[in-house]
Amino acid sequence: MNPAFLLLLIGVPLLASALSVLITSRTFDRILLLAAPSFVGISGIVLLVVHQQQPVLAHSVGGYVPGLAIPFVSDTFTALMLVLTSLTAVASCIFLITTGEDQYRFVPALILMMLTGVYGALLTGDLFNFFVFIEVMVLPAYALIAVTGTWRRLGVGRMYVMVNLLTSTILLIGVGFVYGAAGTVNIAILAQMGAPTGQGALAIGVVLFALIIKAGGAPFHGWLVRSYPNTSAGMMALFSGLHSKVALYAIYRIYTTMYGEPAAWVNVIVIIAIASILIGSLSGIGQNRVRNVLAFQMTSGVGHILLGVVLLTSTALGAGAFYMVHHMITMSGLLLIMGAVEQTYGSGSFKKLTGLAGRERWATILMILGLFSLIGLPPTSGLWGKVGLITAATGSGDALGWWLVAAIVLGAIISLLALQRMWRNTFWGPPMQSYRPDSAETGRAPAEPIPKSVRIPARLLVPGTIMIGVSVAIFAYPEPLLEITARAAAGLLDHSAYIEAVTTP
Repeated sequence: MNPAFLLLLIGVPLLASALSVLITSRTFDRILLLAAPSFVGISGIVLLVVHQQQPVLAHSVGGYVPGLAIPFVSDTFTALMLVLTSLTAVASCIFLITTGEDQYRFVPALILMMLTGVYGALLTGDLFNFFVFIEVMVLPAYALIAVTGTWRRLGVGRMYVMVNLLTSTILLIGVGFVYGAAGTVNIAILAQMGAPTGQGALAIGVVLFALIIKAGGAPFHGWLVRSYPNTSAGMMALFSGLHSKVALYAIYRIYTTMYGEPAAWVNVIVIIAIASILIGSLSGIGQNRVRNVLAFQMTSGVGHILLGVVLLTSTALGAGAFYMVHHMITMSGLLLIMGAVEQTYGSGSFKKLTGLAGRERWATILMILGLFSLIGLPPTSGLWGKVGLITAATGSGDALGWWLVAAIVLGAIISLLALQRMWRNTFWGPPMQSYRPDSAETGRAPAEPIPKSVRIPARLLVPGTIMIGVSVAIFAYPEPLLEITARAAAGLLDHSAYIEAVTTP
């Protein structure tokens, strides 16, 4: 495959964003919303096949010499993330189209621009250009938060903007420090230099600190759990599969590039990972809205994924990558199901929902499977995700591994309690007596008696069904994904093919 093809994965969604602004047609916008991420997702599958024979593809924009050129690079890990982010985007966009949120002016263009930033951040082999694409990803999100969700979005949107602007500033400072210490921000050249010391180690630490904030790891998770639930459910599903996961991808890429073995300061990441697992699991118990509980589960997921870099073995990195796949699919599926509930019944609050299990059988089944997946129970991908992390931790052969196992098990138990409370207050209990239907005149009508005929339309459950179905399929046939994540982990630890592809003219 010609490596120049990689540029199309950024150029297509960017062109689609421009066309969405220039051509004002709802039908055309919807075609673009689904076609652009579908193209990238299919391309990612092709790249996964190509990388079985050719581990790394790299293209230097403009034909400049290595070191000066802007490199775009794809390996197994990159291709896997392209597939996952595209799948999440397609499912979320189907939901947004079904609910009619795509009709807001510039929303399709903003989503496509955000996807451009996501794909660029995944493909770039240069830290400065990674920062640029992160900004391309985040800036449209400011506007998307402002136009979707509850009225509280205006307040939390301000916090979202402030935190991300500050974090982006820290990231840029860190990238500048890396250049000052190493004389380059090219990831392949940095990998050639070996483990950084002194100023170089401090510079990498600043970059990773900014990325942990952007990922929503504890104790820096407050901005995420407050802002995401106040967007719409479809937009929250989109953000959950893109923003924090791109930051986690970058942590995996940068940390493994810089260090062949755990860094001297790895205990800092250990503390953040364990705190994220436990705080995310425990905090959900005090929430009274379903999507708020799920937001804290996102923080818990960040902690689980960070265990891969904490242990820094092939088994651990593969398990972390597998868990990232599971968490992206499961979380977006649950959010889309709850979005269908909110769209039909007008609320996601524990106080206003009850007895949904008796009214919504299919939504109930999907919700059970999604919650099982978060806890790590069969028949879902969460079982293999938790088993993989526990296997990697016990295989470390030291006390740290058992501390991590204890955190995983305790986090699962606490999550079970939090999710059981959510289940009891929404899907269980007596039948609903009233609800707040959508009103064309006022947006939300006053509460009124609920007729027996009110049910979630099947079309609203299609996106959630797709995502939960993928989770069940991974449980039934985990071998293909295990093979892919094992190859991804091997590529993260052995940089020879990456360095050769990027630095060879």
